[in-house]
Amino acid sequence: MIVTFVHHSCFVVEMNERVLIFDYFRDGRVKGYQFTGVLPEFDSEKPVYVFASHFHQDHFDLEILRWAQNYKKIHYILSKDIRLSNRYLERNGISADVKNNITFVQPLKKYKIEDMNIRTLRSTDVGVAFLIYAENKYIYHAGDLNLWKWDGAGELVNGKETRAYKHEINKLSDYEIDVAFVPLDSRQKKYAGEGLLYFMEHVNAKAVFPMHMWQDYSPIAAFKSKISNGSFAGRLVDISGENESYEIEER
Repeated sequence: MIVTFVHHSCFVVEMNERVLIFDYFRDGRVKGYQFTGVLPEFDSEKPVYVFASHFHQDHFDLEILRWAQNYKKIHYILSKDIRLSNRYLERNGISADVKNNITFVQPLKKYKIEDMNIRTLRSTDVGVAFLIYAENKYIYHAGDLNLWKWDGAGELVNGKETRAYKHEINKLSDYEIDVAFVPLDSRQKKYAGEGLLYFMEHVNAKAVFPMHMWQDYSPIAAFKSKISNGSFAGRLVDISGENESYEIEER
């Protein structure tokens, strides 16, 4: 299995029989940032599954629907909050026929798409998180499911966020996850690693990729420095920049 960090929360997972693409968007979508990530080249004959966790501009781009022109075996799994009327698509030069390749998903549901099993969790922001079972592997992508605690928000708000996050993450405790993509957002300052730490303490995930870092990768080292258990810290992948690929070995 090859995992490529494209940028922000966008990852590509190349498996033996398929390609999974999560939360892609082009550079220029987010003001104040220049993202340089590009999709890797892969076998165009492989089935491609494109996931978008919600409608935010740093997680969804209408451009992904144009890929259907190049990849005949493509299927989209999009959170239901992404609105795609026929008129809107056609106004943007996209045939409404592309909707035949889309499965819209809701939180707290289970879906069977071809030979893949997909479970959704409820985001603590908007949309869904994905747990996918394919080729005897579990892959988790959080989207914006995170412990969104902030300075100045107050104990009432932060406490509600904490309870909501833990409630969702606890649903993963019975799974052995092979690859997980989990937010580590430096904008949260002292709270940046709390959601990731809870995930790692309560979910058996072999390789955990931090994401949603807004091109600031310094929280990874800071997070690891606070963990005394070396094998525990070793589960967290050291991302240092966009367009990096990692081979996930069988364990």
